[in-house]
Amino acid sequence: MVPDELRQYGCFMASIAVAHPPWSAAAWRDTVFVASGVPLQAAGWLILGASWTVWTPVDVTPVLVLAGASIVLLLLALRPLTSWQRERCWAMLGLDILRMPDLDDGRPWDPLRNLRSPDLWRVLQYHLVVGPLLAIGGLIVIMMWAAGAVLAASGLYVWALPAGAPIGGPAHVAALTVVGVLLLVAAPWAAAGVRALDACAAAALLGPDRAKELERRVEDLAEKRASVVDAADIERRRIERDLHDGAQQRLVSLALNLGLARETLTGVPDEAMQVIVEAHEEAKEALAELRTLVRGLHPAVLEDRGLDAALSGVAARVPLPVRLTVEVEPRASSTVEAVAYFVVSEALTNVVRHAKADEVDIAVVRRGDALRVTVRDDGVGGADPSGGTGLTGLARRVRSVDGTFRITSPAGGPTTVTVELPCAL
Repeated sequence: MVPDELRQYGCFMASIAVAHPPWSAAAWRDTVFVASGVPLQAAGWLILGASWTVWTPVDVTPVLVLAGASIVLLLLALRPLTSWQRERCWAMLGLDILRMPDLDDGRPWDPLRNLRSPDLWRVLQYHLVVGPLLAIGGLIVIMMWAAGAVLAASGLYVWALPAGAPIGGPAHVAALTVVGVLLLVAAPWAAAGVRALDACAAAALLGPDRAKELERRVEDLAEKRASVVDAADIERRRIERDLHDGAQQRLVSLALNLGLARETLTGVPDEAMQVIVEAHEEAKEALAELRTLVRGLHPAVLEDRGLDAALSGVAARVPLPVRLTVEVEPRASSTVEAVAYFVVSEALTNVVRHAKADEVDIAVVRRGDALRVTVRDDGVGGADPSGGTGLTGLARRVRSVDGTFRITSPAGGPTTVTVELPCAL
């Protein structure tokens, strides 16, 4: 595991360097944690060897049968052993180790049927390799405490030993006392080290695989982002329908009535007729702006007839010669089609406003699971995405569906905008 993960689980190895006096609460917490882990960490090998203490076969077939039975017992015991280890880490260290669905969910005998699971093999690695080594470390810590206490107090009970006991003279007793004190001082350091290693190993091997969990989260975020993009596209289409069927129809009716009044009313004062004329012109301009807005939200022709018809309409409104090639069979999703449409529409708007071009080539071609959009003009070039020409927003829209956006625009031209959109959405 990398240092960031170690810090996340509270077991970064720098904690070993923190001195705990023997009488501190931290020293006793570490010692109790380490000692409580000894039986659980040795349980894997105890389960494997328990059957052999009852019956030790000689022939090959009974040996294989007994070995298989021991392995089955171990696999059945993995789930409770792992759960107890997690509870121990949480109760004593506050370390929350997440469950693993492949191991913890389902029926108790599912580990017997899922031997290829990476989670199962990581748990086995803890219980059969790392755990026993940590159990040895725990026993060493316990012996350091016990031996340190006995030796440090040797001067207090040497008088009670029978005559002739091999305790030596006062110098020997003093040396034993010094050794005992040193063991008591070193025991908290050893307990902290074993505790840190145990917490790191438990977090790495008894919880979900970090890389797998990150991959799952990335997939989940990608699905959520795709859902948000689809929801935004659906909402744009709803607004377009509401405007088309509501406000736009009312403006059409208003413009017709004002036009009729303008043509048929007679005997109206000039001031009143001027008001009618101005209102008629304003209504027509508002209607034109609303139609432009509706097309910018989501053109109805795109949903009804596809990219070919929608882009043909866009190209027809451009005051430049436009060569358009569209090959998009089978059709992509509505979200991808909308992005491709707005890429071409915005690119053509930039050409008209800034490029001073004489002609434009547009190609929208699907190859497998990718839709490639290319817009090329013969203008003056020098297009800069950071210059406020709408290219930044266009690139952001493309990235919202995991697409790629590239623009080449040397000074003097030509300018080429190339976009690739995944069609698997």
